[in-house]
Amino acid sequence: MWDIFLQTLPFFALIGLGYGAGRTGFFTPEATAYLTKFVFYFALSAMLFSFSSNLALADLFDGAFVAAYLFATLFVYLIATAVALLRRIDAAEAAVEAQCAVIGNVGFLGIPMLTLLLGPEAVGPNLMVLAVDLLVFGTLIVVIITGSRDGRMSVAVLGTVGKGIVTNPMLVSIFLGLLVSTFEVPIPGPVNEFMGLLGAAATPGALFAIGASLATKSAERLAVAGWISFAKLVLHPAAVAFAALVMFPVEPYAAGVMIAAAALPVAGNVYILAQHYGVAPQRVSASILISTLISVFTVSGVIALVAGAG
Repeated sequence: MWDIFLQTLPFFALIGLGYGAGRTGFFTPEATAYLTKFVFYFALSAMLFSFSSNLALADLFDGAFVAAYLFATLFVYLIATAVALLRRIDAAEAAVEAQCAVIGNVGFLGIPMLTLLLGPEAVGPNLMVLAVDLLVFGTLIVVIITGSRDGRMSVAVLGTVGKGIVTNPMLVSIFLGLLVSTFEVPIPGPVNEFMGLLGAAATPGALFAIGASLATKSAERLAVAGWISFAKLVLHPAAVAFAALVMFPVEPYAAGVMIAAAALPVAGNVYILAQHYGVAPQRVSASILISTLISVFTVSGVIALVAGAG
């Protein structure tokens, strides 16, 4: 485990560097927002396009894999929702807490780190996890929040969800890459070099941006944030492991990547949604901060278990 910890340490050190830059004011919130936008719309999209353009469609869809991840994630989602409702909070807040409990930082942290630590074959499973997170649970939270406010579903809500899907740069870049791969479209050398250079900025840029954004987050309501962090870092990977290894047997390597991806800390895009809809942003902020700090140790442990089993 110590070797794995040392291998993951540079990734978290980059997050720490960003946190220090943000905390001291050297990197302002405005600068962090623009860096995040660059990574999200350009660097990460280029990296995902490069990865997916070298995959066959069969590499990105495995029925047992999707069933295992979806079942386990929905199970933890329902537990988190039930705990929230037992505290007598409304459906919108419960949905946000449940989202924190199951949506990890796969795009900004998981894909670059797990690809390096577990090998290039980890790309396909990572992209499957990312696709389920964005398509299923990214849609679900919008539907619950807007539905709980309006008391009913409307065409406008479905339009908002659809627009969010077709304009998400991560999904678009994966889809375009698969098209290129499926139809064997040749990529000119200069274009390939350009995408490689741009994509190379995704990992350091994303990790630095995560840290800088954490500098503006507070650790209020520690009890709730602690429970959510426990659900994300412990319950979610445990449920995924049971589903992938027992209920819907998945090929061992892919199952290991799925489990490692489930162990990642709460994703920053949950905070963006919470802030956009005005639903418990401070709670989400605290959950991201605490889960990221603890994940320095828990993620290393899960990856060590996965690598040892594999």
